[in-house]
Amino acid sequence: MGAESGRQPNDTRPLWSSGGMGQEALNAADRTSHGDPIQPTASDRPRHAGASSATGLRGRRNRAGEYLARVLRQLRHRLSWLWGQDGSPGHRARGLAAGVFTGCLPFFGLQIVLGVALAAAIRGNRILAAAGTWISNPLTTLPICWVNYQLGALLIGPGPAWPEMEGLDPERIGALGWAFSSRLLLGSVVIGASAALVTGVACWRWLHQRERRNDHRNA
Repeated sequence: MGAESGRQPNDTRPLWSSGGMGQEALNAADRTSHGDPIQPTASDRPRHAGASSATGLRGRRNRAGEYLARVLRQLRHRLSWLWGQDGSPGHRARGLAAGVFTGCLPFFGLQIVLGVALAAAIRGNRILAAAGTWISNPLTTLPICWVNYQLGALLIGPGPAWPEMEGLDPERIGALGWAFSSRLLLGSVVIGASAALVTGVACWRWLHQRERRNDHRNA
């Protein structure tokens, strides 16, 4: 028998009230027929939120990758410009070695000036000398000074205790007296000279081989 067999004669309820499609489904169908958009249900919202979050994460990763690629391109361009300086391999190697030497000295704020002056005195490349002083930078200054002081104390003998990190500046170093400064300066000279020698020889060999390859390629 059909659905009408269970209805009373005076029962005016629509057919869907006692079974078949639910009220929500009929309302949704009515809204669709009138062109009204159907809002996502509660079960759909987490899926939409997850997709939006994943899209945002991929966008941030893409932007970070583009920024890193741009930084690497600029760094490569500047290094190419730096190594493309005029002069013989010896001229450029002497300049870089001069910068590395003065970069190891505890003369904060004067290392570039001293490096350029030393490069001019030994006929080295001044731009490479300025670049070489950056062996000492905010990340490496403290370790370099600590190693220099320990070497100086090893050569001369034990000295004053190493100061706190915030005390490592020219005024505080001077206030620690000659016993501290002499060990730091001696160790800095020895380490700086050794680093400059290694850097200069390595740079000269690399530049010399590079020029020979270029000559063979152009021959």
